Amino acid sequence: MISSINTKADLTIKATSFLGMTSYGKIMIGDKGFEYFSDRNINDFIQIPWNEVDQVIVSVVFNKFIPRFAIKTKKNGMFTFSSKDSKKTLRAIRVYVGPENIVKSLSFWDTIKRGFKGIFTKKSR
Repeated sequence: MISSINTKADLTIKATSFLGMTSYGKIMIGDKGFEYFSDRNINDFIQIPWNEVDQVIVSVVFNKFIPRFAIKTKKNGMFTFSSKDSKKTLRAIRVYVGPENIVKSLSFWDTIKRGFKGIFTKKSR
C-alpha cells in the first residue's frame, strides 16, 4: 500500500493524468506536496513535494476555460493533469507554490507568430 506524503489534505478531486497512457484517478493537495493516485492500479501514483515544483504551466482556452495544467519539476520533467474543477485545484496549489510560479502557456496563435518571427529574423552570432 502506498503511503501519502501529506499529513493534512486541503483538496481531493477527481482528475486525469496524461503521463504515458491516460489514467483516471484523484488528485490530493496537502501540506507536503501534490499527489495523484490512479483508480484502477494502486501502483500508478505520482507524488511531488512542494520544494521540487519549479513551475505550474496552465493552458487557458478562450481566456476563461482551463482544460489542463502541467507541473514542471526541478529534476524529473513535466507532469500533465486535468481535474474536474481546474480553477479550484490551481487555487489550492497557489497557496504552496506561490502566484509567481504559476504561468500561462502560449496559445496556438502565439506559437505560430513566434515560429514566423524565428524564420524571418536574422540571427546574430
